[in-house]
Amino acid sequence: MRRVFGSVRSRAALAATLVVAVALVAAGTAVLLALRSNLTGQAGSAADSGARKVATQLATGTAPDALDLDSDDRPVQVVDEDGRLVAASDDLEEITGTGTGAVRPEAAVTDDDHGGRGDDDDDAGDDDGGRGKVSDTTEYADGTATVDGDSADYRFAAVEVEDTAYGTLTVYAGAPLAAEQSAVSTALTSMLIGFPVLLVVVGGVTWLVTRRALRPVEGIRTEMAAITASQDLGRRVPEPDTHDEVARLARTTNETLAALEDSVDRQRRFVADASHELRSPIASLRTQLEVGAAHPELLDVDGAVEDTVRLQELAADLLLLARLDAGEQPGGGDVDLVALVREELSQRVGDRVPVAVTARGSAQVAGSRGQLARVLGNLVDNAQRHARTAVDVTVATDGRWVTLAVADDGGGVPEGERERVFERFVRLDDARSRDGGGAGLGLAIARDVAERHGGTLTVRTAPGGGALFELGLPIL
Repeated sequence: MRRVFGSVRSRAALAATLVVAVALVAAGTAVLLALRSNLTGQAGSAADSGARKVATQLATGTAPDALDLDSDDRPVQVVDEDGRLVAASDDLEEITGTGTGAVRPEAAVTDDDHGGRGDDDDDAGDDDGGRGKVSDTTEYADGTATVDGDSADYRFAAVEVEDTAYGTLTVYAGAPLAAEQSAVSTALTSMLIGFPVLLVVVGGVTWLVTRRALRPVEGIRTEMAAITASQDLGRRVPEPDTHDEVARLARTTNETLAALEDSVDRQRRFVADASHELRSPIASLRTQLEVGAAHPELLDVDGAVEDTVRLQELAADLLLLARLDAGEQPGGGDVDLVALVREELSQRVGDRVPVAVTARGSAQVAGSRGQLARVLGNLVDNAQRHARTAVDVTVATDGRWVTLAVADDGGGVPEGERERVFERFVRLDDARSRDGGGAGLGLAIARDVAERHGGTLTVRTAPGGGALFELGLPIL
């Protein structure tokens, strides 16, 4: 069963069929009840009309045995207050539901049977016209009757007539329910035949429509399976010429594939560049050690230490980038950027050019003090490599932002290279030695850290013509 309804098409068709089935059953039941109630009400009205017609005759003084009870084969009974049948339709053979099963009147009822009314009473009755009072209320009941050999269900109406010459009489008149039963039966039969056909149509149409709507999804799944099998991230899934959810899914999938391809390419370039950067100091260190092993007097200890330091710094940079790529968020707490700048720059000794600091007050930001100090150090180191005579560091606040600016009076960064300079292992000065220029990771690390802190890092032209790097961070 789970395999049968394992597809979206099957579940959609089943769900649509069940919903329509419940709706049809509810609507059909409501229609049948309304139809039955309406037709039963009509039968009750006909029965009430017949009962009141006979009651009016009794109220005007007509004797029970003189009543006109021939009303289109509709059963009529007249019962006194003691429950005795005093009049009935001629063709009535059997009856139920009226409380009186008799079909033939008992012995003639006399005035003495109802209070011993004598001639004086008759005279009094003649004075008031012998009129009785027909009740305004009608009681209804369902039953059966056999009239002239035909048995059927009837709706009976009971109407009382008070103050007649024969006391209080009750008239029972019936109206057949054959029309109601026939209409309800016909409607029920039509529903039992039509509902299954309609459900089959709804299920089939839902299946076909869902299959057509999901056909592009199957194409996307097939292409994704092929991409996974071939590991070719350059391929893309087909995008349908529609503007629905499936088309948006295909576009999002292609955007995801593009981002994944770019990420994999960056990772491959990163590994290749890291290997290239590591190879040079390792080869240099090995050479020096091999020379030192063969000729101890020629061992360049200072050079070996320098290469080892460079390897250590490069390994630290690669480790930090790996943590940033893994989504590591800056820890720590509140950091006073002004105090951080003053403290870090006060510890720098032996710089090639002097560093001028302009920072007053305080500027509290959220983040890692160590990572922000790393950004400051990378920016100042970069400025030191390119400055001619001076490096300026400025901290200024503007509304809810604080800006750390590092400017030099060097050659600056060409406008077309101002985004590329933040890429990993990028050196704009190809002629510069690796030892003097670093591995090309400082600015990449600085921008990644800035973005992890919710800030920005940009470069533009400094007032003195050199490069101006601006780190913007939100103030707490």
